Amino acid sequence: MKDGILILNKPGEWTSHDCVAICRRVLRLKGIKKIGHGGTLDPMAEGLLPIFIGQATRIMEYMDLDYKTYVCRARLGLATDTQDVWGQTLEEKPVEGSSEEDVIRALRDFEGIVEQVPPAYSAVRIDGKRLYEYARSGKAPVEDVPVRKVHIKHLETGEINLDEGTVQFSVECSKGTYVRTICHDLGVKLGTGCAMEALKRVAIGELDLSSAISPEKIKEMDPEEVSDIIEPLILPPDAPLKKFGVAFISKERAEYFRRGNSTVLGRVRIDKKPEIVPDARTGEIPLNARGRSYDRIYRVYEEGSKLFLGIGFEDREKGLLKADKVFAAKE
Repeated sequence: MKDGILILNKPGEWTSHDCVAICRRVLRLKGIKKIGHGGTLDPMAEGLLPIFIGQATRIMEYMDLDYKTYVCRARLGLATDTQDVWGQTLEEKPVEGSSEEDVIRALRDFEGIVEQVPPAYSAVRIDGKRLYEYARSGKAPVEDVPVRKVHIKHLETGEINLDEGTVQFSVECSKGTYVRTICHDLGVKLGTGCAMEALKRVAIGELDLSSAISPEKIKEMDPEEVSDIIEPLILPPDAPLKKFGVAFISKERAEYFRRGNSTVLGRVRIDKKPEIVPDARTGEIPLNARGRSYDRIYRVYEEGSKLFLGIGFEDREKGLLKADKVFAAKE
């Protein structure tokens, strides 16, 4: 079984952990030892869940730059402690006094840089504890929950049915955005209350649902079918990294790079510069986990074979292409 990324279409009521467990159980029979997932989905949410297989787990951290796209249905006239319909009802009332134009105008206000207070039932840490731990215990965190800035790149209103109190919209947003908080804040703006009723993630950066498979199908799969069905669906490890630059090095330098060594920039062929834009919230180019600027990050390939070797960092001051994350040769 090759390394790469398998796209799952997670059904509602499955946890992300359930999905990983099914993949791990099946793929271990094919010699895969490392499996991880990117972008946890709440149990009631559906949609795209990328599963990273083998050495592809090494590129999971680079997904932090990617915007996520969701399709949401919200219920007006309802407020809950979890900001979705599965929580405890705090208030319920008829939807009165709001027109479709009011809803569209209110949702339009969420585009751009907006401030959100993370929901009480969320995984944000305060004083070493998750917010949901405080909520379940009935105790407030020692510190107030800090407001965070998120970027709503695009928000498009879909069907609005005020008779049923439902609003559909799609949203493309930065990491850390709570779609259910958009629903809650919409209810505050309209004075009606609002809770998220359904959520489906349809894209993360370059990844979409076009090659997705359901974990239910994997669970029912005969072991003899696994390779034939799953392997054609596995995307190459560099599939999500289109925004990075492209660099080629010689076959002689390839193994040297794979051992974590640097290559003089004069011996590197740069085919494409990184296409990294400043963070909309800070105006600064983001840094990776090792403090390296993303506008100097490259996908590195071996000339001739076009084999993906890993991720390199352009150290302009020293004139080197340094290894950032490398892929070992398959034995």
